[in-house]
Amino acid sequence: MGDVVNLKRFKKRSEREQTAKQAETNRMRFGRTKSERARDEQHASRASDFLDRHHIDGEDAS
Repeated sequence: MGDVVNLKRFKKRSEREQTAKQAETNRMRFGRTKSERARDEQHASRASDFLDRHHIDGEDAS
């Protein structure tokens, strides 16, 4: 006689594996730490400030 399998347990394990795969996919798509986002934002801000400082105003701008 074969082993008795609890179907609820099998279904739960299957669902857990699917959610783990989905979580891994989401981490690859959206996973950036808060410090990485802050660093990129600070870098963009500095670049924008640098360009603003070198902006020429007035009649000599042509």
